[in-house]
Amino acid sequence: MKSIIYYISIFCLLTSLFSCQEKDVQIDESKVFRYNESANIPTLDPAFAKSMNIIWPCNQLYNGLVQLDDSLRIKSDIAKQWIISKEGLQYDFILRDDVYFHKHANFGIDSTRVVVAQDFVYSFNRLLDPKLASPGAWILKKVDSYEAINDSVLRIRLKEAFPALLGLMSMRYASVVPREVVDDKDHDFRSSPIGTGPFKFKLWAENIKLVLRKNPNYFEKDEQGKQLPYLEAVSVTFLPDKQSAFLQFIQGNLDFISGLDPSYKDDIIDSEGNLNKKYKSRLQMLSGPYLNTEYLGFNLSLEHQVIKDKRVRKALDIGFDRQKMLAYLRNGMGESQVGGMIPTGLAGSLKIPKRFDLTKAKDLIADYKEEKKIDKLSLSLSTDASYLDIAEYLQREWQKIGVELTVDVMPPSTLRQSIATGSVYFFRGSWIADYPDAENYLSLFDSKNKVPNGANYTRFDSTSYDEKLHQAIYEVDEAKRVTLYQGLESVIIDEVPVIVLFYDKAVRFTSLEVNNLGINPMNNLFLKKVYKIKQL
Repeated sequence: MKSIIYYISIFCLLTSLFSCQEKDVQIDESKVFRYNESANIPTLDPAFAKSMNIIWPCNQLYNGLVQLDDSLRIKSDIAKQWIISKEGLQYDFILRDDVYFHKHANFGIDSTRVVVAQDFVYSFNRLLDPKLASPGAWILKKVDSYEAINDSVLRIRLKEAFPALLGLMSMRYASVVPREVVDDKDHDFRSSPIGTGPFKFKLWAENIKLVLRKNPNYFEKDEQGKQLPYLEAVSVTFLPDKQSAFLQFIQGNLDFISGLDPSYKDDIIDSEGNLNKKYKSRLQMLSGPYLNTEYLGFNLSLEHQVIKDKRVRKALDIGFDRQKMLAYLRNGMGESQVGGMIPTGLAGSLKIPKRFDLTKAKDLIADYKEEKKIDKLSLSLSTDASYLDIAEYLQREWQKIGVELTVDVMPPSTLRQSIATGSVYFFRGSWIADYPDAENYLSLFDSKNKVPNGANYTRFDSTSYDEKLHQAIYEVDEAKRVTLYQGLESVIIDEVPVIVLFYDKAVRFTSLEVNNLGINPMNNLFLKKVYKIKQL
């Protein structure tokens, strides 16, 4: 009985939210953006925004020094401009003077106050505080010091030149938060956040619904000078089953879904990756490059005779048709023309037009067998169930070149642990960019980043590679840096510590009422410029 009363109370609370809770404002339902988060949301604190389910709502609640547009160009946010010293070691960020925190009683008589440079000093100190244990502390790893020169100027000094700093500052970890609210022991900042973003926190019934309301004091305006955001509210539900969420979307109860789940993939798109005809009069589809590289990795630190031989790794790399794989198994949703780890959308990416070469792959395997005087070559690939279809496809294709593949399916957590501890030698992996710079991918092969010190899961080790990577990371001239990145990509393509399967694509579906949503290679969700027009 108690649980029934609880859910009835929650229902009544949510129902009243858009009617009489704010008597002076009647919310227009056509200006509410609704989406579902199947992974739930554990926190609304930007210091813990390590995954999309947290990043998306935090994008609506907070701002940082800079932001990215849909082409991943750095744009001003709270910092209206920045000055970088010639040697690239000092950044002076000049702040706007019209950015206010969301209203809260702790700010005193005005219930709010303007953001100043010292707020960023506080926010960065908090991010680095070991007591907080933020997973985002690493974004300040290259920073030597930071200080508020005055209310309007924040100075950041680096240990060494690092052009990717601005990309790091665009991450949600670098959001500004108010000391008066965060340090209040009687206030739970995790569940009742106060930021500066286009929407402010209104209500969170955990595992049921999250509601954000328009921030009437938001500082950004559109090209015509109209204040953002256009929407009145954002409503997030938490159905864990993606097929159920898809049905809610089709019935018009949600405005948006992101990505393709096997439960509805074939219903919504055709075999060529286009929106199915039956939905064209009701829905719109947005797709574009996604900074996610899907790959198979080799643990090169193990004394495994087969994978130590580059001929075998190369044969596996060229011994299957990526275009056919994506057409059959992913409805064409992905880019089959790949190079190294850097995906399309980032400077430094390379492409190999004709990767598939069955004859050469057979010759390489035959040559290896003859040298080793063996008749059979066997390998075991460790993966999770979500990639079983691709693993079985590779199993069939590699059999044609003389390789017998066993597929070892593990729970995702077990697979991650096995890769990290080095107990598997051939494994499925993926890497989604944390920030929009190719260094994010190339550092995966830096010998200093071998696990547990970093994410070099292949244990690739090359002194010359490390030296060139260090040179590229600290090169201030962008054109020279891109050339160095491409040289590093060529090394990875040649040495084959990984087999790049495909570069992923971001895909979104919305109702026809939704306008200006856009899509970007980071698959970030920003709603400040979104508006809805009711269809007749």
